[in-house]
Amino acid sequence: MAEITAALVKELRERTGQGMMECKKALVAAEGDIEKAIDDMRASGAIKAAKKAGNIAAEGSIAVKVSADNKAAVIIEVNSQTDFLALQDDFKGFVADSLEEAFANGLTDAAPLVASRESAREALVAKCGENVNIRRLTRVEGDVVGAYLHGHRIGVLVNLKGGNAELAKDIAMHVAASNPQFLSAAEVSEEAIAKEKEIFLALNADKIAGKPENIVENMVKGRIAKFLAEASLVEQAFVKDPEVKVGELAKKAGAEIVSFVRYEVGEGIEKAEVDFAAEVAAQVAASKQ
Repeated sequence: MAEITAALVKELRERTGQGMMECKKALVAAEGDIEKAIDDMRASGAIKAAKKAGNIAAEGSIAVKVSADNKAAVIIEVNSQTDFLALQDDFKGFVADSLEEAFANGLTDAAPLVASRESAREALVAKCGENVNIRRLTRVEGDVVGAYLHGHRIGVLVNLKGGNAELAKDIAMHVAASNPQFLSAAEVSEEAIAKEKEIFLALNADKIAGKPENIVENMVKGRIAKFLAEASLVEQAFVKDPEVKVGELAKKAGAEIVSFVRYEVGEGIEKAEVDFAAEVAAQVAASKQ
């Protein structure tokens, strides 16, 4: 009997979309043989969910909830396989209920939410035939917390010291549109700056060839300064008024931007490349057998 490790349970869950306990039980019954466990789970009636739930869920929705006093907010990402499902009432209901539970219980991490919503998730997977996953959650608390939701695909939370909810929402909208990498230049790591310098030198090798070292150094400094301005929220031109930087906008309102969180559906998930022609051809061939 093969050892039933956490990694094996995780793999079975990813491949079948079934719950952690169900996966562990199936592996015990199959004596650690993951392929047999999958066959057994399908044979036991979970075949619809098992067939579909092994696919990559890289679509879905972002949802946010802000407290009435604007002192706290929660943002979550729930993934589906298709954007079509993300627009359906069953999926929307699952997302809304998950968000409410996360907010009411003051959750700061997705793990307990994933555990408590597992039965509801499995029911939804079995009903819709697609994989559904609660991917991540962030809770923000502060002096003034605002949010902006762009459709169901981008969500932002902004935490201010001073200011008001309207300002926080305006800055959150800017973050949604401009996608800054850092809050300020001070947050940019030496590694990020070194990488930007390396990229600049590689792309401009022909332009700097033969130039004096001090000239090249000034060119690099100029590029780094531009990079810091483009990547830092406080240095970016405000989308509603390009004449003012976001940091200046906050300062004029007597506020300071403490932090921001930006979620975009599916970011960082490696999506499978589907050859639809080959898939159709395979289905046609199978139907002739």
